[in-house]
Amino acid sequence: MFDYHTPAGFDEQNPALAPWKVSTVSYPSKTTGTDRLFTLILPPDYTEEKTYPVLYLLHGIGGDHKEWLYGAPAEIIGNLAAAGEVPEMIVVIPNVRAAADDRVPKEVITPENIAAFDNFINDLTNDLMPFIKEHYAVKTGRENTAVAGLSMGGRESLFIGFTLPETFGYIGAFSPAPGLLPTPALNYPGQFSEEEFVIKEGAPLPRLIMICNGEQDDVVHRVAAYYEETLTKNGIAHLYYTMPGGHDFTVWKNGLYHFVRQIFQQ
Repeated sequence: MFDYHTPAGFDEQNPALAPWKVSTVSYPSKTTGTDRLFTLILPPDYTEEKTYPVLYLLHGIGGDHKEWLYGAPAEIIGNLAAAGEVPEMIVVIPNVRAAADDRVPKEVITPENIAAFDNFINDLTNDLMPFIKEHYAVKTGRENTAVAGLSMGGRESLFIGFTLPETFGYIGAFSPAPGLLPTPALNYPGQFSEEEFVIKEGAPLPRLIMICNGEQDDVVHRVAAYYEETLTKNGIAHLYYTMPGGHDFTVWKNGLYHFVRQIFQQ
C-alpha cells in the first residue's frame, strides 16, 4: 500500500531558504501563429554553468499557465531540493490550450476547447521544448524530461508520455480527466483505444508512470481507476494510489510531491 502522507509544511515556504524564482515568459508558437506564455520556475542559484532536468507541469481544462501556482510547486520542489531528496530542476508550466485564442473560455467543456488541449502536443514538441532548450541550461534525454498534470492536464500528460516515450521518461497524472480512453457517456472516442494504451513496440518503457486520485472526487469519479485497470490489463508497470480528498489541490499537491521525489534520480 502506497504511503500518501506528506510531512508538515511540505507545501510552505521555509523562511530559512531562498525562494525559487517564478516568472512569466513569452515564446513564439508556429503551431498557433501567436506568442504564448508559460510560467517558469528556476532554482534560486540557477546558473548556465551547469544543466538541469526539466519538468513540464500541465493545468486543468479551466486553467492556464498560472493555475499550478495555487498548488505551491516552487515551495514543494524547493523544500525537497533543499533537503537533498530531489535534484534541482527547471519547471515549465505552459498554457495547454494550444489555440490562437488561448484564453480560458466561458464554457470549458466544448469540442473546441478540448481540441486545443489535444493540439498542445504539437506546440510542445515543435515550439515550446525547442525554445526551452535554446534559452535555458537543460539536460537533454528522456531520463531528464518529465511531464505531469492535474485533471485535463493529467489526461494530456498520459497522452503525451505514451505518444512520445522516447522524449519523456516520467509521466504523472493527478485526478486525470476522461477522454484518453473511450468514454461513451461523454461521447469521447478516446485518444487511444484500450488496446492502444501501451508503449509502442521497440520504444523505451517509462521510468515512472504515476496516477493518483481523491477518494471523494465527484468530478472525474472512477476515471483514474479505469486508466489504472487498463494499464494493469495491458501489463504496463505503474504506480497508482488514492487518498482522502476531492478534485482539488489537496490531492494534486500530494501527487506533485510524490511524483517529484521519484523522478530524475540517476
